[in-house]
Amino acid sequence: MIARPLSDLLRGTNPFEFGHAQKVAFQDLKNALSREPVLHLFKEGAKLELHTDACKLGLGAVLLQQSEDGRFYPIHYMSKKTSIQEEKLCSYELEVLPVIEALKKFRNYLLGRKFRIQTDYAAIAKTLDKKELTPKMARWSIFLTDFDYEVVHRPAKQKQHVDALSRHPVMLVTSDELTYKIVNAQESDEYIRTIKKLLQEGKTSEFIVSNKILYKISEDQELLVVPEMMQVDVIKKAHSFGHFAATKTEELVKRDYYFPNMRRYIENVIKNCVECILVNKKRGKGEGFLNPIPKEDVPLSTYHVDFIGPLPRTNKNYNHIFTVIDAFTKFTWLYPTQSTTAQEAIERLKLQQKTFGNPSRVISDKGGAFRSKEFEDYCADEQISNVQITTGVPRGNGQVERIHGVLIPVLTKMSIEDPTKWFKHVDSLQRTEQCAFTQYKVFTI
Repeated sequence: MIARPLSDLLRGTNPFEFGHAQKVAFQDLKNALSREPVLHLFKEGAKLELHTDACKLGLGAVLLQQSEDGRFYPIHYMSKKTSIQEEKLCSYELEVLPVIEALKKFRNYLLGRKFRIQTDYAAIAKTLDKKELTPKMARWSIFLTDFDYEVVHRPAKQKQHVDALSRHPVMLVTSDELTYKIVNAQESDEYIRTIKKLLQEGKTSEFIVSNKILYKISEDQELLVVPEMMQVDVIKKAHSFGHFAATKTEELVKRDYYFPNMRRYIENVIKNCVECILVNKKRGKGEGFLNPIPKEDVPLSTYHVDFIGPLPRTNKNYNHIFTVIDAFTKFTWLYPTQSTTAQEAIERLKLQQKTFGNPSRVISDKGGAFRSKEFEDYCADEQISNVQITTGVPRGNGQVERIHGVLIPVLTKMSIEDPTKWFKHVDSLQRTEQCAFTQYKVFTI
């Protein structure tokens, strides 16, 4: 962000004018490179620590070494965006991945030396010590035997330096262009000028100015204060990611931004969203007693499954989605398919099996795929109980039906310009699907 006025000059369409903004950026860059935190030089014999973190969209690691004053200072950083294949890794594989990538990058520093690995994934050691490992985890376990390390758990709140490397470059709502516009617009906003004046007079401690940019301090996090003229742009950016309702859109905005009366502005923007008006339908709430299906209180024991479709046929011949929901965590997997046959369902359940093993029970409707002899034989061979709900009572498999009621409108809105491109949004939609009850992403659970 500091170098943006300079990097803009490199674009062929922009005239090369080295003005005031470029001079300020050049000076700020020199200051940033000369002040802490700066990298320390590696010293032979000093203690080493490797701090790692990961999320669906990025990996981060910091290699630190103890100085003479007893404190640890960074000697190397790693920040890497995950590939499409890496985004699909299960939670425990994703937390081990930055350790593996960091060890490859810092091999020259760490090989033959004893060091600590600090991570917020407490079960990493137990995961690698399991008797039955996936092929990928087995390869990683063998790779780790080359190193002399000790794993130490460190809560996520104490790892914000690594979080910045794994999460900041790939946030869903933020972008360099949007942030650059906000920073410039701050200079002409009356509310922001008033806050800056109060800061100078020492009358508020809820805000902070860094590099002439105003931030709101919220739970040890610095949120960029959005000027009034840019608030609608920020809301539309967050809302367009999935055209979700006000609560979820507000959660996305609050990750990086702050402005007063946020909820009211968000509701007004969503109320006037053309795509939402065209697609959303009002759902009546039926009265009656709930009769939940008894489930075990452990993850991955009971799956709810069903097909969505037919959808507009894509260039890869997809026109359905096979949905799998874990009854305990509400984690949802979405698989585009070319048909609704038993073979399609079995192939997707086998993909689940490779990572998570088999569930003890699968709950489905009485669709042809699930009543077929092929599917029944598969369940019998894998010792899976095949439970089918009563015909004409879709609420018996209500978890899938409820998810479908959300997915279909969202996919429609995201692919409204070209309905045959809906499959391109399936992965991102699965990644952002959340559990409303816990307020945590199901991936986190």
